Amino acid sequence: MAAAGENPLRDDPRSGRRLRKGRHVETEQPTTVHTGETRDPHLGVPATSGTDVIAVVGACTPERREYARRLAASRHMTLVPAGQLAGPADPDETLRSALALNTRVPGSTGLVLEYPVETSARSIVADHTHEGSPTRLRELICIVDAAHLLADLTTTAHVPLGRSDAEGTPLTAPRAELIVTQIEFASTVVLTNCSLLRREEQDALRSLTSHLSPEAHVELASVTRRADYPNPGAGYATAPYTREQTRPGWIALLNDEFAPQHRHSRVSALRYEQMRPFHPRRLARALQSHEALGRGRLLRSVGFCRLCSRPHITAQWGQVGGSFSLTPAALDSRLTAADEPLALGQDLALIGLDLDLRQLAEALDAAALTDAELLAGPEAWRTYPDPFPAWRGADQR
Repeated sequence: MAAAGENPLRDDPRSGRRLRKGRHVETEQPTTVHTGETRDPHLGVPATSGTDVIAVVGACTPERREYARRLAASRHMTLVPAGQLAGPADPDETLRSALALNTRVPGSTGLVLEYPVETSARSIVADHTHEGSPTRLRELICIVDAAHLLADLTTTAHVPLGRSDAEGTPLTAPRAELIVTQIEFASTVVLTNCSLLRREEQDALRSLTSHLSPEAHVELASVTRRADYPNPGAGYATAPYTREQTRPGWIALLNDEFAPQHRHSRVSALRYEQMRPFHPRRLARALQSHEALGRGRLLRSVGFCRLCSRPHITAQWGQVGGSFSLTPAALDSRLTAADEPLALGQDLALIGLDLDLRQLAEALDAAALTDAELLAGPEAWRTYPDPFPAWRGADQR
């Protein structure tokens, strides 16, 4: 697997993630990790006013565009196409213009915002759930071309974001990461063009989608078709989105709340826990070799881990297809007496196709420290070969 420099958990400071325990942890990145039922006073509370918004996302432009158009017509909502939300335009100004237009459309019940593929799902949720937002995110619908889903999840291609960093370097994001998070945060996933696949393939992809996003309603469609939604007066099937999100399957796995709506014998998931830190070189070798991790395809894995060579740092592990990132999440030195580590050792959620879960767990166990290495202690661990990129700004040594 190729190492990616961007942290897949890092998109927006306003998007929270609940984990297992009744507390929250501030990470080094602009990400708040929320745990258990403890909530910030402004988190997890549905908005009570504002214009209703349905976000439509997806990597396949024709299918996404057609679905958004038909959805807006069926729900009597004002459509804002992706072309108006793409590029360097100020998103706040674009939204203000859309809201102003909506007030001039007779009988409009809200906005359908069609987002281009480069838009992060986390940023969509954050933009419409922050305190004082003039909108309420009622649904996030992800349009997926079923025939290309596995290719989309395993591509190593990058998507231009239409903006540059402080040095003027154009920014990009892994295409697979953008697509998988759109699925994970969706309230509905529509698998289109299913007529190109056998029934068994359709069922396996529906199960995979449900494992990635257990709370989502998964629709199978032969082609992009008219959205079958209730009359606008009937209301929405779910409450509005909130800043605290627990929709992704990996969060449900780490919370021990994993219950996908669709299952298939080829699709499986594993919560991997290991108290011992990883030996960095053995872990790198395992990640670079598909054979080392056993049969099947590991399509998505996220969680927290520790490298013995960086013993006082909890890292965020993020993988989709062939892209992998390992970035610092928390420093032990910054924990107070009231805090606890994000993870003791390794705590990973793994989802894939045709996996041998026993072989996968054994391969990861083999990358952990042996008895002799564990007894050698942190001073010896710091000397072990470590092929992972250095963490800028982290006191890793």
